[in-house]
Amino acid sequence: QVQLVESGGGSVQPGGSLRLSCAASGSIFRANAMGWYRQAPGKEREWVATITSGGTTSYADSVKGRFTISRDNAKNIMYLQMNNLRPEDTAVYYCHTLFYWGKGTLVTVSS
Repeated sequence: QVQLVESGGGSVQPGGSLRLSCAASGSIFRANAMGWYRQAPGKEREWVATITSGGTTSYADSVKGRFTISRDNAKNIMYLQMNNLRPEDTAVYYCHTLFYWGKGTLVTVSS
């Protein structure tokens, strides 16, 4: 049984930073690409960033230069460092791999 558990969400002012974590159970973590998605209120879920098993990263244009995705294969944890947050980054952030999803963690950016 694979489980993905996100943490690290919260409320922050514009320009602030947060680091999200995704802890993965099971043996799939090391062998597969992992990704972050987000869903803002009233909008469809959208892709944010991906990191391959080898560490190659890719980002949505909206977060490029502000967000950094990383992974610790020894701990089965993926991270999303989010800097210079904007109100439009407000969303529930989800961890994803293969066909598994976490339950999400809420990020609110507001003054």
